[in-house]
Amino acid sequence: MPLFRQLQFTFGKPVVGQALRLPDLKMVTDAVALQFQGCDVDLEVQARELLCANGANRIANEIRVKWNARLKSCAGRADYRQKLITLNPLLIKHPGEIDRTLRHELAHLLAQFRAGRCQILPHGDEWQQACRDLGIGDEKRCHNLPLAVKNYRQRFVYRCPKCRRDFPRVRRIRRALACLACCQKHNGGEFDLRFKLQLCSGGL
Repeated sequence: MPLFRQLQFTFGKPVVGQALRLPDLKMVTDAVALQFQGCDVDLEVQARELLCANGANRIANEIRVKWNARLKSCAGRADYRQKLITLNPLLIKHPGEIDRTLRHELAHLLAQFRAGRCQILPHGDEWQQACRDLGIGDEKRCHNLPLAVKNYRQRFVYRCPKCRRDFPRVRRIRRALACLACCQKHNGGEFDLRFKLQLCSGGL
């Protein structure tokens, strides 16, 4: 059974990810380098406490928080299926942002936990409510850290056969994806093959 996902169309210019230049861990002490690689027990404890305080005890027992030097264009990432939050080691240069980034990603997990099997927007009302409950009510969908921006060439353009909206992508889509707007409008938010995105251009 393939894993189906849905995409929300973003009007205007495609959102460009911000490239986070990773620090040279050789320049810091061995203790600091070790702390910012792999699992972070202290942050996992903090994440569990925040989830439990918001009634998400079940996933609190499964949550993991890791530092991942492979992250290039985001401060953090949340994976609900794996109950995993990954953070970019560059945050060590902005220690005040570590807690906020953790809560930002945790809000994704909390929002999906509350929604159950229902499809929700990544930064929709459910996520915004979770942010408020986690103490970051003014959170934005993208960080504003003073980091260099890296532009990625979006080589592939996919189109919804129903609404004809275009979805530029950096990489070729390997899984079946559908237009979220059409799935919500015509099929109660569930995946529908009628709105499966179709490749219409091999490059921009």
